[in-house]
Amino acid sequence: MTVNEIYRGDDAVRESLRLLDYYDGRNFIAPDGEIEHDVTVIGGGQSGVAIAHALRRAGVTNVSVLDASSGESDLAWRSLARMRTLRTPKTVSGPELGNPTLTPEAWYDSVYGRGSFESVDRIATRDWADYLTWFREQVGVEVRWGVRVSSVEPIATGRIRLHLATADRTWTEDTRKLVLATGVSGTGGPHLPRVLSELPEHRYAHTADDIDFDALQGKTVAVLGAAASAFDAAATALEAGAEEVHVYTRRATLVVAPIDPPRPNSLVQEVFHLLPDAQRWRQRWDAAANGANVPSDSVDRAAVFRNYRLHLSAEWKSAVERDGRVLVEAADGTRSFDFVIAGTGYQQDPATRPELATIAPFVARWSDVYTPPTGFESELLGATPYLGSGYELTERTPGTAAWLADIHVFSIGATVSFGRPVGDIPSLRAGIPRLADAIARDLVLADLGRA
Repeated sequence: MTVNEIYRGDDAVRESLRLLDYYDGRNFIAPDGEIEHDVTVIGGGQSGVAIAHALRRAGVTNVSVLDASSGESDLAWRSLARMRTLRTPKTVSGPELGNPTLTPEAWYDSVYGRGSFESVDRIATRDWADYLTWFREQVGVEVRWGVRVSSVEPIATGRIRLHLATADRTWTEDTRKLVLATGVSGTGGPHLPRVLSELPEHRYAHTADDIDFDALQGKTVAVLGAAASAFDAAATALEAGAEEVHVYTRRATLVVAPIDPPRPNSLVQEVFHLLPDAQRWRQRWDAAANGANVPSDSVDRAAVFRNYRLHLSAEWKSAVERDGRVLVEAADGTRSFDFVIAGTGYQQDPATRPELATIAPFVARWSDVYTPPTGFESELLGATPYLGSGYELTERTPGTAAWLADIHVFSIGATVSFGRPVGDIPSLRAGIPRLADAIARDLVLADLGRA
């Protein structure tokens, strides 16, 4: 048997976890009979499952993972990810957290045959979704599907009450720690520019929405924005038979990513949260000002269609409904469309999420902590939570809400504080162990303090 064969297959996974004492399942956190969970994770996607796995490895086993989706078929990688392949290089470490038997390569070769992974340029999106299902099954993380958190209520430091709901009932459960692993929606949701505010809801959608692309057959579609998700949506509409698809950007040129871009220094990225606030802000401000890039293959996927149109330097001035169509006045002229798709990114203001409305007034945003120099202001960046080194929320007014340290953000809402899209694959390798260590530390110290 070769070394490669040793690391492949479900038997190899079980043996690796046995050697790590993973199956023992002991909980090293003192039980509290009045609180149901030591940790509750909101989000059953790649981050949420990997976090629960990391906590179990750390000896924290009383963990509950909740997701409002009805099942794995509704998770983003199967429903909203419209790219054909991952944008992350296949060699970047992900949720396996150092265990070679849990890597995508080990899964891929066990499914498609030894050596298959070597011939793949990038992992297909559907394969990544299948891999995540397999990963969850191997590490034994159960997700409570169809459970929505309607409100987060602080009871005291070390006790958070979750108001939960399914299709047919409501109830509450208490947890000592809460992790928001809510993906690109993070601590906010889709960012919809004011220019769309006058449109009726049936005339537009955000790329975060479950869009019925088949209904766009024979229709004219405008896509506002020119980053990756915008082009993926444009290509999907074209492939579904849209009559025309027009992509609009206010920039003079597309920001196209190199085919083989240099990989950022991961060691530098992992210490980003230790940099001074001014340096962190400036780096994130520069990234926002430069614009999100779009992979060349996403552009090519749309550009092969003759009925694709690109509008550069074409900022929208207005968008209103006229005679059953959307009349768009842009810098390069006025046109009408049947439907609009907004590829305009996300905002991270906790006050915009219903389940966080109760605690949002206490949460420190970047605008509460740091005042940028003139010319470097940003409303979107300023509304993002200002996090501590363990991804925990911090107080807007010191001394008023110590319980915020028990709520951790491992999602895109942590980007300004940690300098990268937290929750994306490259953030998992070092970020999740850091989060798990912080949670375990806090729980143990709290228990020792009560002894």
